[in-house]
Amino acid sequence: MFENKLFSVLNIKDNDALKNFAKKVKIPVGKLKYYNNEAIFPYYEDLNKILSELNISELEFKLSLGVLDSTILDLISNKAKEITDIIKSDSQNGESTAGKFKPVFTTELGELYNEDSLSLIKSLPKESVDLIFADPPFNLNKTYESNINDKLTKEEYLKWTEEWILGCIKLLKEGGSFFIWNLPLWNTYSAEILNKHLNLRHWIAVDIKYSLPIANKLYPSHYSLLYYIKGEKPNTFNQERLPLEICKRCGGDIKDYGGYKDKLNEKGLTLPDVWKDISPVRHRKYKTRGSNQLPVNLLERIISMASNEGDVVFDPFGGSGTTYIVSEILKRQWIGSEIGPCDLIIKRFDDIDFHRQQIKDIQSKKNVLFTEDMKKIRIKNGHWLPETLKTKESSTKIDNKEFDSEVNLFTIS
Repeated sequence: MFENKLFSVLNIKDNDALKNFAKKVKIPVGKLKYYNNEAIFPYYEDLNKILSELNISELEFKLSLGVLDSTILDLISNKAKEITDIIKSDSQNGESTAGKFKPVFTTELGELYNEDSLSLIKSLPKESVDLIFADPPFNLNKTYESNINDKLTKEEYLKWTEEWILGCIKLLKEGGSFFIWNLPLWNTYSAEILNKHLNLRHWIAVDIKYSLPIANKLYPSHYSLLYYIKGEKPNTFNQERLPLEICKRCGGDIKDYGGYKDKLNEKGLTLPDVWKDISPVRHRKYKTRGSNQLPVNLLERIISMASNEGDVVFDPFGGSGTTYIVSEILKRQWIGSEIGPCDLIIKRFDDIDFHRQQIKDIQSKKNVLFTEDMKKIRIKNGHWLPETLKTKESSTKIDNKEFDSEVNLFTIS
């Protein structure tokens, strides 16, 4: 708590100092903790009390906290040279560590490194990757197989998030795609970083109900999947389509398409930006680790949609290795890192035929208006199919032609 920037600026190092400061400025201890822990800039009246106690201006206070609004950024940009001369960075900006790391596992197409993602990102060639998918830790105080607890302060987590995102942006080719899977809370901050460098293509909501209802809040039922591209348009976008939604019991239409049934694309409905067909991995037949595991159909969709065979896919947070196994099966080159043990990822490649069949099943149920199973139940219960519509349309044209001939004969006579 005392490592966050606000308390540092206020010289609050322990609970006694916090209580004393709260008493001086007449701001409740709980409210000061809220500003500090959530990295929230103090509200108007509280701000004035703090400024008065510190005897500094709002501008100096904002600069001390690293709060840079558009007014401050304009001032900085107008004094760029002077500020650059003042700031002397000791960091080794972008120093490459290429060739420093060796993979712990390789395939014909991929390389897996047992390294911290930030270190690996800095070692890879710039603008060498076609597609990046990242599923970072969610900062939920969970202990993973690596025995690493991902609970950081909000400031620490956001600083780390900015560092790995900016590193990934440098790796991405122009026209490449960047997907980030996270809670909506954290992806609002990720989007703020990405918006300065890349082009938002979609904010995708993935309807997965993991959580139990939370008191005094809406029921959290979706994850956020950011989809950005580097440049004006993607190098690759393979249109994904879904089958029609039908009644599981009788096979009938759920929506009334009226006279537009014959206008529907026979390859299915265009994929929307709300995905309702991604299920959490809970069954032990598919789950390979104790922590949450990404569904194969999520990665199959992303990789199929945003890359082609031979393209390079990078995932900096290996987890259970779903990105890597799907990339391998779809014949993409892949690079990955995992800071924890890699045994479970490597073991999944022993079962690659099982995953290959999974993907075959997934692909048989997309880019069609009706799957084979759907067709069977619809035929059984007398529901329309594209071919029956065509037959009906053809019969209607014949009937109309005969009718027109009768009308012409009648008119002549």
